[in-house]
Amino acid sequence: MTSALNVVCPHCDSVNRLPRERLRDHAKCGSCHRPLYEGRPATLDNASRFYKHARHSDVPLLVDFWAAWCGPCQAMAPVFEQAAAELEPEVRLIKVDSDAVPELLQCYGIQSIPTLMLMHHGRETARQSGAVSLPQLLAWAREHVDGVKV
Repeated sequence: MTSALNVVCPHCDSVNRLPRERLRDHAKCGSCHRPLYEGRPATLDNASRFYKHARHSDVPLLVDFWAAWCGPCQAMAPVFEQAAAELEPEVRLIKVDSDAVPELLQCYGIQSIPTLMLMHHGRETARQSGAVSLPQLLAWAREHVDGVKV
């Protein structure tokens, strides 16, 4: 286990090397100087940004594939927002608009939204389709993150 983690900035996508013990210390990006974690999901609006986070982050990613026209997605949005405040910084929460980045849905074989996908080092480790409550989301995420070595 290394003593430092790669954390991708949700603002400028720079990869930051952060000592593991500083993960909860309100760290800022070395490039843009904005907070690495803000207790809310990051929105990734294109595939290259998504892949940078997926491939370069040592922190597990919890991705919400959603669409603005989807009723269950709209119901899920505040739940996902609340989950970020609970799960960060041990997990980075990311929102991906399926209409803006349809190639990601095809790449990962996502056939319904909302779909939650947990990733670590570019690999999918768990998936959940459909809207869930905050307690269900937190329990599911923690169950699957516990098996991931950060």
